[in-house]
Amino acid sequence: MRAIFVQIKCDMGQAYKVAQHAADSIDELSELHSTSGQYDLLAKFYLAPEQDTGLFVTERIQTLHGVADTYTLITFNAFMAR
Repeated sequence: MRAIFVQIKCDMGQAYKVAQHAADSIDELSELHSTSGQYDLLAKFYLAPEQDTGLFVTERIQTLHGVADTYTLITFNAFMAR
């Protein structure tokens, strides 16, 4: 499994509805946070090695009702605090 982070910009007034719909419908979702700034939500997903990241984002996230824009971050390594 590999982690990706996706910042999600929502249509005005739709952030909580988008968050709930994502939580209910996307099994790969690990965490979802509301944020301030340019984007409304920050989501962490775990994808299988054979999953196509671009296809996942365009078909599973960008098609959620109320999503206006996304910004995807691909991760390399995870570091743990001691």
